[in-house]
Amino acid sequence: MTRAVDVVVIGSGVAGLSTALGLAATRDVLLLSAGDGSTPWAQGGVSAAYGEDDPLDHWRDTDIAGAEFCDPRNVRALVEEGPQRVAELIAHGARFDRNADGSLSRTLEGGHSRPRIVHAGGDATGAEVHRALRIALQRTGVRTMSGRTVGLVQSDSGSIVGVLVQTDGHVTQIDARAVVLATGGIGNAYLASTNPSAVRGDGIALALRAGASLVDMEFVQFHPTALHTGETSGQLPLVTEAVRGEGAVLLDAHGNRIMDGLHPRADLAPRDVVARAIEATMRRDGTDHVWLDATGVAPDVIRRRFPTVLASCARIDVDMVSEQIPVAPAEHFLCGGVRTDRNGATDVPGLYAVGEVAATGVHGANRLASNSLLEGLVFGRRVATALTLDLPAVDHGRTHEVSPGEDREPERIRSILTRYAGIRRDGASLNAAADELDALGNGPLATVARSVIVAATARQDSRGCHWRSDHPHSDKRWDDHIVVHLDAEDRPTTRHLQRSEV
Repeated sequence: MTRAVDVVVIGSGVAGLSTALGLAATRDVLLLSAGDGSTPWAQGGVSAAYGEDDPLDHWRDTDIAGAEFCDPRNVRALVEEGPQRVAELIAHGARFDRNADGSLSRTLEGGHSRPRIVHAGGDATGAEVHRALRIALQRTGVRTMSGRTVGLVQSDSGSIVGVLVQTDGHVTQIDARAVVLATGGIGNAYLASTNPSAVRGDGIALALRAGASLVDMEFVQFHPTALHTGETSGQLPLVTEAVRGEGAVLLDAHGNRIMDGLHPRADLAPRDVVARAIEATMRRDGTDHVWLDATGVAPDVIRRRFPTVLASCARIDVDMVSEQIPVAPAEHFLCGGVRTDRNGATDVPGLYAVGEVAATGVHGANRLASNSLLEGLVFGRRVATALTLDLPAVDHGRTHEVSPGEDREPERIRSILTRYAGIRRDGASLNAAADELDALGNGPLATVARSVIVAATARQDSRGCHWRSDHPHSDKRWDDHIVVHLDAEDRPTTRHLQRSEV
């Protein structure tokens, strides 16, 4: 069975919902979903500089956290358009936390120079943003469809002209003049992640197979404080760094503060700095976690601001009001992804990408806290604006199917990526990873893992969340971006791209 629409949006997280909502009044849109992605799990909030807070300061904080590797034009769009997108979200019914005088409550998180994080439900911001966008989209009457996207339809001239969706064992072809990937990052390409299990890079593998290129795939961010539950695989509960923003501190096994003297902002340093410090502490002490001490935070503040974290801790019999919280880093966010322009267009005509699957350059080499929901809101609207103004022309040529196939040993692939491309990397380990992956075929997870490995191998310096113990310093000779594309044998390979060309 074949259907036809103007635009297919794949993914129902904040980026996909924002894109579909922005198109609802002007285009025939179909939203495809195989789950809600990472958005409902986001705890901290949405960063927005308004009032006495200057967007230029937000720009600087973003660039510093990103190891000065960000795209300045897109960061400017992020910080200047962000407050308007938040205001629209409130108009759609989002209920953000407010102070007694009715103003929005704003908190401080790692890497920010001032409190600018608006939040909802204390630490349930993602769930509230998702709820508000979903209800707003339902009011428009945009059609939605649940199912797994198993392929793209590509014309022989190279344009993407549709998708293949599997529902209840049947595959439906949906023709479209544009397809927007909003499929999230690569979290569960690793053993332990803060992402739900469905987020594992399928959209990235699809884009590569269709001829798109990736950029900055070596920059995989690990959140410093996932709750240490004793599990070593699957989705781990997040302990938002807003807990540290309220005064909690990181301690080693001996009760010493981990971040003292390591960074001017101590426990509120950028995530890459804190994650590396925790990893080094665990390696030194031979432990599998460290401690987050929030006992100095007023109990009423904890109960009001962090009900989600409080409940997660209670499930492992920890009372965060009176006891220290066991935490360890876990894979959290992909700073790179499918290479796009400012409006989400990829190298492939008719194919767009937005949100964590896309590489807009706003995160540079390390994402600033609470810029991810903001990116989905801002760039979702930018993609919608571009497709409202101009749709790709109808391509009536012959077509073929593009499918990433299936993986033979997904757990082994996840183990390889976790072992060799985590917080700490080196050339010998990356080469070993490449050798082990060679025997595991070209399925989507293997393709994603290889993409991270080849990019991390190519970048022989350290910056942001890419840290190589054999090249521990940033080197101007590596100021170029690493682009990944498939070679003639469908294996990821790299080339260098000057920053001026991005």
